[in-house]
Amino acid sequence: MPIRHATLHQLRVFDTLARHRSVTRAAEELHLSPSAISIQCRQLAESVGHPLYEQVGRGLHLTAAGEIVSRSCRDVLDRLEQTALELASMQGLECGSLRLAILTTAKYFGPRLLGEFSRQHPEIEVMLFVGNRQQLLERLAANRDDLYILGRPPERLRVIAEPFAENRLALVASADHTLAGETDIAPVLLNGLPFILREEGSGTRRAAERFFDDHGITPRTRMELGSNEAIKQTVAGGLGVAVLSESTVQAELASGELVRLDVRGFPLRSDWFVAHLAGKKLSPAAVAFRESLFSMTDALKGVSHASDPTGPASRTVSC
Repeated sequence: MPIRHATLHQLRVFDTLARHRSVTRAAEELHLSPSAISIQCRQLAESVGHPLYEQVGRGLHLTAAGEIVSRSCRDVLDRLEQTALELASMQGLECGSLRLAILTTAKYFGPRLLGEFSRQHPEIEVMLFVGNRQQLLERLAANRDDLYILGRPPERLRVIAEPFAENRLALVASADHTLAGETDIAPVLLNGLPFILREEGSGTRRAAERFFDDHGITPRTRMELGSNEAIKQTVAGGLGVAVLSESTVQAELASGELVRLDVRGFPLRSDWFVAHLAGKKLSPAAVAFRESLFSMTDALKGVSHASDPTGPASRTVSC
């Protein structure tokens, strides 16, 4: 069977497999079974007339033919996406789609922002991905979504990033912690305290580590966890203190399950950014959602505009 008989579905499946180099991860992204992924790729290989990948141990490696087909898949899918954008522009804002990817920490307010946008534009199809920083950077590099909400612009990708809201990081502890209720706590008193930290590479962890370095603090890392929910439960159980975005702990602070520690220098201040690849042509829906961020965030408890009174400034970030 010649390659011209390959289906668009097969191209999408193989493109996803080539990006992840994993049948399991490709199946998760496409909501298919691993066997369905393998069948589609096998049929595509039959059309091509060459094997497209090989499994060596636990690693999946593209063959020379697989590399060629992978580039062709990406070219075809990119062109289809561009065609969809051009057609959406002709139809206007109310006909189109919006693909948004947000950091797990932003899930406490991101879906509300998207929900408000959907109520204003009910005809626009919206898709939301929630993941950790590494997952967002992988999707951003592959241009999988229209816009990304994250706490720090990437360092090795050329992107347009705009701060749209302040992201305050609080130092929290259980209600019965020895420092609970104290005021104006000297940072030096954090030396040796057990900390529950986010995983390496997390923006929250980096901000905390900068604070430690600036104040000569050597915290005792008791645990590293990749989930804000797990960290909150661990801190509430008295196993340590943690630095978390205030947007993630509003309910626990209100109930008294957690308390802020009044340590000098806290809360740490950073921003939430909305980003996309530099040079990417945004759809009318993506442009509208990006603009709406700066008007909607004031209405959400715990999320305020960035401190610049003149409004958020775009900036291109590259390595």
